Amino acid sequence: MLYKKASYKKQLQALSEISQAISSDRYLDDILKLIVTVTANVMDSKICSLWILDEKEKVLKISATQTMSEAYLKERILKLGEGIVGYVAQQNKPLAILDVLKEPRYKEKELAKKEGLVSMLSVPLTVKDKVIGVINCYTSYPHEFNETERAVLTAVASQAAICIINTELMVKTKVIQEELETRKLVERAKGALMKHHSLSEEEAFKRIRKASMDSRKTMREIA
Repeated sequence: MLYKKASYKKQLQALSEISQAISSDRYLDDILKLIVTVTANVMDSKICSLWILDEKEKVLKISATQTMSEAYLKERILKLGEGIVGYVAQQNKPLAILDVLKEPRYKEKELAKKEGLVSMLSVPLTVKDKVIGVINCYTSYPHEFNETERAVLTAVASQAAICIINTELMVKTKVIQEELETRKLVERAKGALMKHHSLSEEEAFKRIRKASMDSRKTMREIA
């Protein structure tokens, strides 16, 4: 009973730490690194890794892990549907494996042997049923993940997904704001050229664009 209480307290502390990190002003890479580090600790995992889905390319790329292993840190890409990570992303369902070396769908058996990876729990990162990535926990011994462990990793996956989406929205908003500001500056510059040089709107725009190309500066800088 005492062990269960201690374990439950540890899980709550982990989720609280992740929540605080997400609401901070840290960079996304730093937050994801903290997420996998805290998760590996609370799940007693040898390796915890987080993969993000590239929607255009339909591939998953490893984005964060707490391990210092050079072999595991090597850049790897899995297609949607490929391997366990690709399968979980495609099916949008968690998957637990008792022994990855005996699992036909597991693609990285040599790496698993080298790193001593045995059991695996893989959970999709979703926002409104849209998969944006996958988080994995590996143990160095045979282990059947219980309902509590699955619930904890699912909660972590949900927090990580929200963090990633919020960051993407912030970036998109910033880009849109910059585009609108550039458009305003260009319109202002066009108006000045049309007034002082008696140019048409098209001629004024072409002159700004040519100046941009000749000087290798953005139209915003020229305007």
